[in-house]
Amino acid sequence: MKLLPFIAAAALAASSGAALAADLPSTKGAPVAPVAVSPWDFDVGATLTSDYLFRGITQSNHQPSVWGRGELRYNWSDNWQFYAGVSGESIKFTTNDFPVGSPAMELDGDAGVRGTFDKFAFDLGGIVYGYPDSPTGTHLVYSTILGAYPIGLAPRNPTFFEAYLKPTYTVNDMLTLGLNYFFTPSYLNTGATGNYLSGTVKVTGWGNFSAFSVSGEFGHQWLGKVDSVYTGANSSAYCYIACGGAGVAFGDLPDYNYWNAGLSYTWKFVTLDLRYYGTDLSKAKAYILTGIPNAGNVQFGYSTNSNYADDRFVATLSFDLTSKDLK
Repeated sequence: MKLLPFIAAAALAASSGAALAADLPSTKGAPVAPVAVSPWDFDVGATLTSDYLFRGITQSNHQPSVWGRGELRYNWSDNWQFYAGVSGESIKFTTNDFPVGSPAMELDGDAGVRGTFDKFAFDLGGIVYGYPDSPTGTHLVYSTILGAYPIGLAPRNPTFFEAYLKPTYTVNDMLTLGLNYFFTPSYLNTGATGNYLSGTVKVTGWGNFSAFSVSGEFGHQWLGKVDSVYTGANSSAYCYIACGGAGVAFGDLPDYNYWNAGLSYTWKFVTLDLRYYGTDLSKAKAYILTGIPNAGNVQFGYSTNSNYADDRFVATLSFDLTSKDLK
């Protein structure tokens, strides 16, 4: 019985200690609130290229061109991203053999949705190619056969729209395969429908060569018949097309194959690309597509050939910066 006072004292001390411990600050931290990640993102960039080529046809008279672009993105989920962007490129459509006006800038806007599902991804959207300061009308030149003859400027502003679908499949860390499909109801606002389909392949290096990649594209451009305003007696290509030039039916724009292959090196957000571009367009067909004569073969007092689709080696330096690069 003499143990009872000791046991009671021990119990009291234990209960007092427990109460005291409960009053002390906890060494266990409060739950950490999850970091809020904004669904918004952006991409801005700039490019300097030795020649601005659009599917193998120069937009800068085979001279250097500078670009600027920006894109706003909304990540709906890990699989879905919506975007809208704008870009501007310096262009030149005239030569010494074609002394009429040219727009100085192309202004483009695009929007769409991107989906990513494991190794498969796609980009679905539309783009407007704008030429806000493009002159229209005709320009009279002297022909030894016809006298004063109108050539040159498009009857309508060439601003036009294309819808596109670009799926890709990542085979592994090195190999990516892709397709591109573009459709327009009025190519360069001529009334001619346009369909473009191409396949792409990209091989990325590994180890010490992971910054390098080799890529290529092969595609075909189908084009339809232009509106009558482009085949009237006052249009620039009237006589040449009407006379059966290059074996193209009257009023039709020529279809053609296009390809490119090159090597790229990326350091942080800067990329250097060295690439060779080509088409199977003859100089005569290139003139029908562009309406810009500059490569000899004088008929009716002016050239009916164009070098605007000649094969070219192009060097391009570009940078892209997203919100992640600023963190």
